[in-house]
Amino acid sequence: MDGVAPSGGGGGGSGGGGRSFLAERTGVLGLRIYVLFAIAVAAVVVAAAAAAAVVWFLRSGDRRLGKKHPSRLIPMSSKEVPAADPAARCGEGPGEGGEEEKGRGAEKGAPKGSTGSGSSSSSSSSSSSSSSSGGKRGNIGWGRWYTMAELAAATGGFGAGNVIGEGGYGIVYRGVLADHSVVAVKYLLDNKGQAEKEFKVEVEVIGKVRHKNLVGLIGYCAEGTKRMLVYEYIDNGNLEQWLRGEIGRANPLTWDARMKIAIGTAKGIAYLHEGLEPKVVHRDIKSSNILLDKHWNPKVSDFGLAKLLGSGSSYVTTRVMGTFGYVAPEYACTGMLNEGSDIYSFGVLLMEIISGRSPVDYKRPSGEVNLVEWFKGMVGSRRVEEVVDPLMKVPPSPRALNRVVLVCLRCIDSDAQKRPKMGQIVHMLEGDEFPFRMEHRTPRESNRATLLSEKIGIANSERSLWR
Repeated sequence: MDGVAPSGGGGGGSGGGGRSFLAERTGVLGLRIYVLFAIAVAAVVVAAAAAAAVVWFLRSGDRRLGKKHPSRLIPMSSKEVPAADPAARCGEGPGEGGEEEKGRGAEKGAPKGSTGSGSSSSSSSSSSSSSSSGGKRGNIGWGRWYTMAELAAATGGFGAGNVIGEGGYGIVYRGVLADHSVVAVKYLLDNKGQAEKEFKVEVEVIGKVRHKNLVGLIGYCAEGTKRMLVYEYIDNGNLEQWLRGEIGRANPLTWDARMKIAIGTAKGIAYLHEGLEPKVVHRDIKSSNILLDKHWNPKVSDFGLAKLLGSGSSYVTTRVMGTFGYVAPEYACTGMLNEGSDIYSFGVLLMEIISGRSPVDYKRPSGEVNLVEWFKGMVGSRRVEEVVDPLMKVPPSPRALNRVVLVCLRCIDSDAQKRPKMGQIVHMLEGDEFPFRMEHRTPRESNRATLLSEKIGIANSERSLWR
């Protein structure tokens, strides 16, 4: 018994020592150790509960959004994995961009709103919703859902004789609806779900947009995996065909017609950039995407690559896509996209309108393959009159040509921040505003503008007008 008593007493002392340790005060506000331990446990429990609440809220919010919008809006600022390392893309020369761009450049010119690879993500919920709605007839606010049977009847069973354009995106057919209206039906190819992406981008970006210089989307069809878009029919081909196709060689565009096309195109892009919220960056401005009517009124088409840019965002990071020769160098290098990328592309398009040349033409001598480099070289050597399309029967006046050349050079400025806005470009081309305004320019910029005007041979008597 004597041997057991000391052992029992030792156990009690140990327990008392543990309790006295937990009761000791700490240097944290004089709190005891057991109080700090209880606070830590409570904090962990609260954090876990908060995280669970956030997850539940986000999931329930997604479900609510899915009920209201079967085809969900594409994000204003989405990120995509670049096709290649941005640094590797910078030095690719005339055709900046990765593998995705090559696919776009290989497309055949389609006169009726050809569309390339879209970039918003697709979801199974939107597919099923679109499919279930595809058979419904009637108006849903701004456009109409057409059935597959209706569009098949309109296009003669999607007959080869009604094909008016095709490319990697799909095939465009001429169609006549039951009410005798003529339309262009774009049948999107379902390449690994790409048709759904294209469908969503075009419907969500231009579905509710109405502008005389943007091609109108009338309706659409979604049945199963089939996706089709129905556009207004533009009956005079596209700008590329009139600049370098057979019809253009036989009846070359006059200077006035070219300027009407340039100004109308600028107005359409200006509306995308400055008339909408969020603004729309087209991302594929090129001559084959400018459709023309009989009066040379242009319509910007093909919004399959378009991106939305919210008012609080100066750019969106995305995979580099576009067409050889038109892609802005800073976008090709970094993947950072904003409206300045469209402005660069418009500058290239304007050079194309003046010269009739393709942005990249490997059939020409080495120094003339890239339109931008050749154009700048001609301006630098004061041979501006030689950039004019030789097919033009009556060349423009030197003053008119100089004005447009200066607009071109401002649009392709290597510093994207110094490029004019599309609204300013419209005024410059219309004659309301000259390409160089000196009031807000630094001395260095003013001197640069003066040197540029000297390069293209503006007389001293006129130079003040260009400032």
